[in-house]
Amino acid sequence: MRAAADERRDLARRGPLRYLNLFRLILAGLFLVAGLELNLGSDAPRIFNAAAFAYLAAVLALGFPDAARRFGVDRIITAQAVIDIAVLAVMMWASGGYRSGMPVLMMVVLAGAGLVAEGRMVLFYAALATVAVLAENVWRFFAGERAADFLQVAFVCTAFFGIAITARFLALRAKANESLAVQRGEALAKQQAVNERIIHDMQDGVLVVAADGVVRQANPRAAELLGLSSVDGLRLTDVDENFADVPACCSVPEGSLRRLGPAGKLLRCRAVGAQEDADGRSAEGGETVIYLTDFEEIQTHIQQLKLAALGRLTASMAHEIRNPLSAVTQAAELLTEEKRGDVQVRLVRIINDNARRIERMIRDVLALGRRDEMLPEALPLASFACGLLDEFALRGGAEREVFALDIPDDATFAIDRAHMHQILDNLVGNARRYCSGAPGSVRVFARVEAGGRVAVHIVDDGPGIAESDRPRMFEPFFTTHPKGTGLGLYISRELAEANGATLELRDNAPGAHFVLTGRSQP
Repeated sequence: MRAAADERRDLARRGPLRYLNLFRLILAGLFLVAGLELNLGSDAPRIFNAAAFAYLAAVLALGFPDAARRFGVDRIITAQAVIDIAVLAVMMWASGGYRSGMPVLMMVVLAGAGLVAEGRMVLFYAALATVAVLAENVWRFFAGERAADFLQVAFVCTAFFGIAITARFLALRAKANESLAVQRGEALAKQQAVNERIIHDMQDGVLVVAADGVVRQANPRAAELLGLSSVDGLRLTDVDENFADVPACCSVPEGSLRRLGPAGKLLRCRAVGAQEDADGRSAEGGETVIYLTDFEEIQTHIQQLKLAALGRLTASMAHEIRNPLSAVTQAAELLTEEKRGDVQVRLVRIINDNARRIERMIRDVLALGRRDEMLPEALPLASFACGLLDEFALRGGAEREVFALDIPDDATFAIDRAHMHQILDNLVGNARRYCSGAPGSVRVFARVEAGGRVAVHIVDDGPGIAESDRPRMFEPFFTTHPKGTGLGLYISRELAEANGATLELRDNAPGAHFVLTGRSQP
């Protein structure tokens, strides 16, 4: 594993080393061809030319890729740096010393070596260049030649170390950034692979459609739902002309139902923009993502759930009816034997109460059976609720002053009239049963909400609902009242959902607070 890391590191350095060798080759050729014309080698022309030839040969010998593979990148870099400094030092001596400008070329060589070398070798190269420049200037000083000022030479030698260290830090920074880029690239590749796998195995179909209606990407499920082997590269309107209005009509969160493709399946389509601006709006002319869901499969699943729920309801109903029937049977048997009038009256009352309980249970179940038989309308809430409360009071359910009504005159609720009557009748009846009975102890009010929705609130000031009973309030045959059937809230919620509304219980200690929320218009 370490060997593989070293191999990757050497490969990363061979690119910069190749450019550095190209610079050396150009420099050696320039020295050989135009060195004397540039006033270089004036003190010893033959030695200068010999050094130029030797430098060119060394660059050619060590610059081939085979040399790096045979001797190793680190050894080649060290050999080239040492040769560079030695040759430039000889040329500096042959060209008149420090003033020839060779120390500047040494700085370039040190910068290049600092970018490709490893560890503290860059300091060794800087030290070698410093020794060479100082030694040449010292030789000239003692030989009586024209030596440079030692303070200037010292500044240049200090610059050798500064350039070498700076180049090394830049190389380390570049290496760290490259490593980070590699890691992020690998993480991005893994995430992309996971996303592609998830999209491939999704039960929903996914289509990425360009602005011209051509499918750019699609998962296999999309082709399966449309009844095709593949949809990549196809124009959706060629597959089915109904796709023309899908991006516009199916951009709402809940989507829209369409029969699409040769298979003619009923699909729920939802379209969203692939690119969104800072405000979350889809960019015009961009790609569109279309999600396709097999609604027929959903309907089958819902039907299975309904059948399972019906089975549980039937079993529970059989159990619940058995109890009042047993009481009726026993009371009837005792009635045939009993001669006292007061006891007969009590037995008859037991029979009537249990018969009415069975009748209410059957009525509620029949209402549940008519769940999907509805004719929704924009029901005027204020007049409807007022009439229901008046009717409730006339039936002897309560005094009218017990109810406080606060509904805007223009508020409407999209629901079947008979369903709304049964829902409110159940909720108001429960509120009246448990309230204090004081004026205004049951409040019925409505609030218009955003998005064309309206919420009807029924609140009482009674003891409320125990925390342990709250999760079971909407279960069939669950009741805390001895004469209740336990079907009122269950059927109310079923009827609400059939009309696209929701019925929920909210916190309002100590009383109960039910909220019916739905659309204001069908």
